[in-house]
Amino acid sequence: MGKTIQLTASDGHKLSAYRAEPSGKPKGGLVVAMEIFGVNSHIRSVADGYAADGYLVIAPALFDRVQPNYEAGYSQEEIQKGIGFIQKINLDDTMKDISAAVQNVAPAGKTGIVGYCWGGTVSWKAAASVAGLACAIPYYGGGVPGLIALKPKCPVMFHWGETDQSIPLEKAKEFAAAHKDQTHHFYAAGHGFNCDQRGSYNAESAKLARSRTLGFLAKHVG
Repeated sequence: MGKTIQLTASDGHKLSAYRAEPSGKPKGGLVVAMEIFGVNSHIRSVADGYAADGYLVIAPALFDRVQPNYEAGYSQEEIQKGIGFIQKINLDDTMKDISAAVQNVAPAGKTGIVGYCWGGTVSWKAAASVAGLACAIPYYGGGVPGLIALKPKCPVMFHWGETDQSIPLEKAKEFAAAHKDQTHHFYAAGHGFNCDQRGSYNAESAKLARSRTLGFLAKHVG
């Protein structure tokens, strides 16, 4: 079990974050970028899971700039509310929040970032703009294909869902072709396939993606 702490971004913005520590010496640091549902029970469980795997993990509350302490479930109404929040947020400001999170766990060693849904988009942007990242692992980031021109500064592993209605498969394939020097995995699953609290959860794909993620972290973080 982790605990909620407070971070301060470079522009003075204060945000909360869920921090989970491993039982022994950390292998390194890991930032978990949330979905559009806030740092909710699922994201906290994801953070706890990676801490159990040996990483010092932090999940910053990236909506604190527009709605402090927000967390939600997965109803259509809550999905629309989350989409409304991301339309109000400047991703450059979000990068400041990610940087503060990276700095918080940096004493553990090399640091990676893994992001889900909107957090997948955030982690791809971070790979190109945030200092101190050893790798990035975006899961089905809806905004990723629109950021095809970004040039990452670290190795990136992408997890795509072949039946993801938020990301047309041809757009994902086009993106993968443009960034063929990075790692891309496609799954027979839809958007949100990693989240065991959503109807789109796909246990087989989630397990495979997680094993690949851990292998990627082992290679680039420790």
